[in-house]
Amino acid sequence: MKGEDKRSGRGIFSIRIQFGLIFIFMMMGAILLCLIFNTVFLEKYYLKQKRKTIYDAYESIRSAAVSDSYGTDEFREELEEVCLTDNITICVVDVDSEVRYVSQNGGHQLEAKLFGYIFGLVGENAQILDKGEDYVIQITGQGDGDYLEMYGRLTSGVSFIMQTPLESIRESADMANRFMEYIGLACALIGGVMIFLVMVQITKPIAKLSHISEQMVDLNFDAKYDMKRHFGMGIRDEIDLLGDNINCLSEALEKSISELKTANNELRRDLEKRDKLDEMRRDFLADVSHELKTPIALIQGYAEGLQEGIGEGPESRDYYCEVIVDEATKMNQLVKRLLTLNELEFGNDVVNMERFDLVALIKNYIQSAQIMTQQKEIRVKMPDYEPLFVWADEFKTEEVFANYFSNAVHYCKDENIIAITLETEPGKVRVSVFNTGDPVPEESIPLLWDKFYKVDKARTREYGGSGVGLSIVKAIQESMHQEYGVENRENGVIFWFTLETVQEYEKEA
Repeated sequence: MKGEDKRSGRGIFSIRIQFGLIFIFMMMGAILLCLIFNTVFLEKYYLKQKRKTIYDAYESIRSAAVSDSYGTDEFREELEEVCLTDNITICVVDVDSEVRYVSQNGGHQLEAKLFGYIFGLVGENAQILDKGEDYVIQITGQGDGDYLEMYGRLTSGVSFIMQTPLESIRESADMANRFMEYIGLACALIGGVMIFLVMVQITKPIAKLSHISEQMVDLNFDAKYDMKRHFGMGIRDEIDLLGDNINCLSEALEKSISELKTANNELRRDLEKRDKLDEMRRDFLADVSHELKTPIALIQGYAEGLQEGIGEGPESRDYYCEVIVDEATKMNQLVKRLLTLNELEFGNDVVNMERFDLVALIKNYIQSAQIMTQQKEIRVKMPDYEPLFVWADEFKTEEVFANYFSNAVHYCKDENIIAITLETEPGKVRVSVFNTGDPVPEESIPLLWDKFYKVDKARTREYGGSGVGLSIVKAIQESMHQEYGVENRENGVIFWFTLETVQEYEKEA
């Protein structure tokens, strides 16, 4: 089938059609060659065979004359067999002009002609082909056609004449040629169909390898060569070996590209982080000092209260202890998240770029967070997407989605709906997490990604938020050189981020 190469725009001429046409042209050429040989050489070959046949009969007569056995039954039986087998008419006369043998297929008609040749009484116009010491071979024309004729007088005095008809060799050659044309055309058609069917089986694995190579160009390494050939006999050929090598090349390329993307991200991060290190250190120390003031002050105050015996009863002391434990837990979580953020911002954490199914990751996280959403009676909506492969750090991508999702759970109200959507465009996918509820004040949107910024500080502290989650999202996305953001909607808020997709090869119909 003739198609078109998507990348070069050039036409593709199928190998199976090329082989089919080559086979048909070769067969037609062979038939044409046979027709030419028939036309040029068949008549000569036919005449040569006739001359050989009549000469063999002459040798039999000469041998009989030498041995004086031409009057025996064996001699007559031998000549009768020659006459019947080779369609030769014979007449043999001895030295006394007595007929010794005459064939039953018209030999008596040659007797007068033989005497005419011997005594020079016949002056017939003939085409002499060969002359020996005791014979002449010629072509004579009669009313019913041409004949190959041989006559002569042997040294023993025995005279002979023999004749065989020359059928219309040209007519026979034309008939043979017409028959060969019909048979050749039928054979070419049947052979063309057979070679096409055979080439379908031969080129099928080649087409498969071509499809795999085009997918590899688009950095899709899922397709593998696994065709079962040779009727399950376990025999392998060069195409199978090529398929195995393509599979190995695909695996090596996927591994190399993964390593290259990881190294490329590391290089870009190294170039960017040097100018930010000093400023980040100063900001980090200032932010940590500010955030730790409140929980430390609370722990110190309640601890001093316990020390001074302000809590007189067990319930009061338990309350003081609960406050201390709660604040210590919040401070511990804050420190852990700050350490994570510190590693990201200072470039100490390696971003491992790998290829994974984003849809599966999101579905698994939503399943694990089902208890949290059920407690708040939140409905989570997500269309049933096909698998979507991306290049990213799988663990950090889950961290980004988890921050967005937990943030949506804490701020979700009114209709209590969280909607997850994926929007694809060439080379990229945008993941959006929407929750119904109050919009983010416009003046706060640019500040959301700063460490420790809280729109509603009272509510954030109520559920244990530290104001670091969105800063972690920012650091992760920037470490992978991807985008992120937030948008207000009429009935809620959308937080989104982007990732690089694995471009899938669309097979030509």
